[in-house]
Amino acid sequence: MASLNVGNLGEYLREQRRSAQLSLRQLADAAGVSNPYLSQIERGLRKPSAEVLQQVAKALRISAETLYVRAGILDAERDRSEVETRAAVLADPTLTGRQKQVLLQIYESFRKENGFGSAEDGEATPGESEAVDAPAGGTAGDSDSGPRRTAG
Repeated sequence: MASLNVGNLGEYLREQRRSAQLSLRQLADAAGVSNPYLSQIERGLRKPSAEVLQQVAKALRISAETLYVRAGILDAERDRSEVETRAAVLADPTLTGRQKQVLLQIYESFRKENGFGSAEDGEATPGESEAVDAPAGGTAGDSDSGPRRTAG
């Protein structure tokens, strides 16, 4: 299996795991991923999703943003407040995956509206690729009473 271009993510993860004095199995268990999958990430054979990187970062008690940059998910030159906002949304355990995706889409649309669109204009944010656009006001199956669009 050929090594993927994920920067030095695998080496960095191995270094962080060792400095935390965790075995591969212990980190895999703490992050909720399989031992073989984590091993493949460390060896550069797999490119993990933003969600997996977030879980690994949490288990290692390091910044998920650092892992996103090393994995090539985020550009290191991006506006720090934007990165922190995205990381906070992705790290919120009270939101579902779909809620995170929608919130990030709304956030990006406001940034574009205000002239601060991302460098990837038009591309999905990490974890957004499976988001489903819902009509304004939600769908008949929605059970939440979130904000509604008003005329103005």
